[in-house]
Amino acid sequence: MHDICNYDTYFIQKYDACGVLGLLPEQKLTAALRMLAYGASAEQVDEIARMGKSTILECLVRFCDAVENLYTREYLRRPSPADLQRLLKKADTRGFPGMIGSIDCMHWQWKNCPTSWQGDYGNRKGQKSIILEVVASFDTWVWHAFFGVAGSQNDLNVLGQSPVDDIRENSPYITYEINNTVYSGAYYLADGIYPRWMTFVKTIPNPQS
Repeated sequence: MHDICNYDTYFIQKYDACGVLGLLPEQKLTAALRMLAYGASAEQVDEIARMGKSTILECLVRFCDAVENLYTREYLRRPSPADLQRLLKKADTRGFPGMIGSIDCMHWQWKNCPTSWQGDYGNRKGQKSIILEVVASFDTWVWHAFFGVAGSQNDLNVLGQSPVDDIRENSPYITYEINNTVYSGAYYLADGIYPRWMTFVKTIPNPQS
């Protein structure tokens, strides 16, 4: 809250022209967060935040702009060599030597999908959704996010369009042994639909140990 208030004075509580004290920063941020977290409309948030629809929508736009400008450089960026060392060390202690993150897609349900787009955005369950592809680490640091693909596609189709980088070239040279076989290079942990590339290591559906 303090970061966003310092970035955009719109969120700071001020007196209006009539000398009436305006809305609290907590009210404005709560309105934006509820819309993002629950997919609520401005009318639904109005009852909780006690704000007008136009004010709530302006809070949402300004909040998203502030978060993107304040935190993208730190939280949504390619890992540095030091980051990769940290990820590799943590993965090794958790039983996944050589892993630099997990890659997967999720279907984000689109309740209010426009009628003209529903054919493209209908997924295999008959719901309307948008696909989000993410590479995340053990501490939920998302350093790759590709969002907006039509819900009628699957993880493999999304991978073909995705700008995900093969960052193994920047990772330190490592070797590790699994089942008496020595491997080199870092990898992403993936599920069964992903191709048989050196970049991906798939999970075992029914491990014996």
